[in-house]
Amino acid sequence: MEFTWHRIAHWGALAAALASPFAAQAWEPTKTVEFIVPAGTGGGADQMARFIQGTIAKHRLMKQPMVVVNKGGGAGAEGFLDVKESKGDAHKLIITLSNLFTTPLATHTPFNWRDMTPLEMEALDEFVLWVHADTPYKSAKEYIEAVKKAPGKFKMGGTGSKQEDQIITASIEQLTGAKFTYISYRGGGEVAVQLVGKHVDSTVNNPIEAVAQWRADKLRALCVFDGKRMPYKAKVTKTLAWGDIPTCKESGLDIEYLMLRGLFMPGGVTQDQVAYYLDLLKKVRETPDWKTFMETGAFNTTVMSAKEYETWVAREEARHVELMKKAGFLAGK
Repeated sequence: MEFTWHRIAHWGALAAALASPFAAQAWEPTKTVEFIVPAGTGGGADQMARFIQGTIAKHRLMKQPMVVVNKGGGAGAEGFLDVKESKGDAHKLIITLSNLFTTPLATHTPFNWRDMTPLEMEALDEFVLWVHADTPYKSAKEYIEAVKKAPGKFKMGGTGSKQEDQIITASIEQLTGAKFTYISYRGGGEVAVQLVGKHVDSTVNNPIEAVAQWRADKLRALCVFDGKRMPYKAKVTKTLAWGDIPTCKESGLDIEYLMLRGLFMPGGVTQDQVAYYLDLLKKVRETPDWKTFMETGAFNTTVMSAKEYETWVAREEARHVELMKKAGFLAGK
């Protein structure tokens, strides 16, 4: 009898193991996860990181806490180098924007996106040409014509130097012959405040960085730098939805530029660790909160992971080399 019960116990344990073959291998965080933002507070990357962190906490999607840490020094180099030096640390994530490409190209920072593990694209962020609501300009065409008549007089405010906002500004200048005085600020939130205060004449802020001021009728949206209008039809201001903003191409300004809102992990992490975060992010996107966030910020809701994401990033890197070379923003040899 003793032998029989021993055998039953043995086969019972084996059956349990076979029923859940991945239980022993499943990984999950064992301490606080640090979510790095390689930019200042208030900008689009910061807002998305804090939204993801808040949604995870609200719905209790992770046992361990997650903290958002801004490391925007050196146009994001501080954050990128931190992750590069944290090889194998699966308790660290970073949200990326175009400085993933522009910072190493403009500054010779010893960093490349291949030093990290691509996790997932969560969305693409739009860029909108904004002016103050008190100005007479009703279209991008009217505004650019005014800028062309007064070279250097009009100030374009943007986040960082030789980053995405200045790349778009340079593209406008190259295409139209207009000449701006570009003024750099620490983040998109500050840029919007400067435009409301009339310290600059225009910006190319992301929708989420200027939506509060647009809703309050302080700013006017002239055009969006995308190939098609945004799909959102709900009114944001008293009279306008994101979808009512014309493309810049409709105003003769044939420029398209969308920005990555994607996540990376340090290099040297395991597939189990990557799988854990992909599942976590899927749960975030399945919440009603995410849908609201996407619409509020007028995001392009493209999601990519695995090889598709890696291929997209490599293609964007090559495109940014050309954009920055054309603008004269590449660091000297």
